[in-house]
Amino acid sequence: MIDRRLAALGFAEVPAREPLCYPGRPVTSPALLTGGELWPMEPGEGRLGSWPVAGPDGHRVPLDAALARLGVPTAGARTPVIAVGSNASPAQLHHKLSRPGTPYAVPMVPVDITGIAVGCSAHIARYGYVPSAPYTAASARTPLVVSWLDTEQLAAVDDTEYPNYRRVLLPGTDFPMVLPSGERLGGGYLYAGRRGVLRNPDATAPLPGGGDQGALLTGLLAASARLRTLLGPDPRSWVGRAGADPAVREAAARAFRDEGWALPRGAAFGRYAEDAGDGPPRPPGARDYDALSFS
Repeated sequence: MIDRRLAALGFAEVPAREPLCYPGRPVTSPALLTGGELWPMEPGEGRLGSWPVAGPDGHRVPLDAALARLGVPTAGARTPVIAVGSNASPAQLHHKLSRPGTPYAVPMVPVDITGIAVGCSAHIARYGYVPSAPYTAASARTPLVVSWLDTEQLAAVDDTEYPNYRRVLLPGTDFPMVLPSGERLGGGYLYAGRRGVLRNPDATAPLPGGGDQGALLTGLLAASARLRTLLGPDPRSWVGRAGADPAVREAAARAFRDEGWALPRGAAFGRYAEDAGDGPPRPPGARDYDALSFS
């Protein structure tokens, strides 16, 4: 029997605990994350809930049957949420969602999405790393992981994203989303950054997100004497100082703006926001997979 625990499958690193491993290792094939284990799923001809899942005993059952046995909501009642950073990592999601004595399960599926590219947010996350942020790019076709979250899970992830991000609903008509089965999603939620994305210090284009965090921080330190004074001399000192002090994180975000590196590329997602426009954004309600598919 294959050991399906995350560490045994190579998903041991959690960015919240090891900031320089951000964004963590993402899933590259459909899987069901449950209880710190990853069970493989096979794309089927029908909707997600009918896809076969290989459980711990090796027997294949439809996803909805596996979820029902675990005592959690089935696929149609869950909300599809697109990850551009560490939420694509099952280790990070397990860290965010696991609670002692409480079962949980999350279907995670790589999906090809048109119109979205991934950059680096112009702020520092509470763990000390520079997180990813999406921006619109009409010609981009990007493989991103979509997780189907139940109501409690969505609220838990919202708590980790606000106020630096806001959850927006992207329609599949504007951003085509194609599952490995060929099914097209009617829509999906995305955490859009509120701080803009970082420009490459040596060019006008955004810095690509999702790469080696240590290399990213090394490059930013080399390009700014102000950041070297605040966070240097190296990536390990960066994440240590930034992770320990919110004031340092805000000072670094100001440095990004003052250096002229913060590009307002994420603003285009504002038209898809469902929360109030005045004051700090608060997580809106959400439509589930069934509602998005049949509206």
